[in-house]
Amino acid sequence: MELKNLRGRAAFVFEEEDFDVDQIVGVTNIKLKDPAELAAVAMQEYDPDFAQQVRPGDILIGGRNFGYGHPHYPPMIAMRHLGVAGVVAESFSPGYWRGEIAMGFPQAACPGVLGLVNRWDELELDWQALELRNLTTGKALPIEPLSQADRLMLMQGGLIGYLKARDAEPAG
Repeated sequence: MELKNLRGRAAFVFEEEDFDVDQIVGVTNIKLKDPAELAAVAMQEYDPDFAQQVRPGDILIGGRNFGYGHPHYPPMIAMRHLGVAGVVAESFSPGYWRGEIAMGFPQAACPGVLGLVNRWDELELDWQALELRNLTTGKALPIEPLSQADRLMLMQGGLIGYLKARDAEPAG
């Protein structure tokens, strides 16, 4: 089984370095648990119409050290509820990366992505070719390969699926 390629639009481009994902829902909303409530407050400081514009399969784009800070799950729960399929960034904060991969949310590091993508460009993330293609401009950049454990976690829908699949394998 291979990872399914992501194909969608660049729903938003977070250009700032060390972007704290908590800002997506706002610190005052970080304790919300309901995905619909989180989606309703998502991106209000950046684009109040975001929830009406985003489509299933869209991708978020980030700068260096995306996810910096105290990564909490609610912002990306909101993004998944809105249909966002994954994040491509210049690089990721290790804590954010580990948490989202464990949740089964696709992430890809792509140095130079901020120079490749504009908001609403059509994109394809090809896991086998290790490439992010901007279908709007015809340009592409390589993505960093995933570790085997990260790839398997994404293929199994997260850490729990990965552990269940591993434990189901015959001992050898």
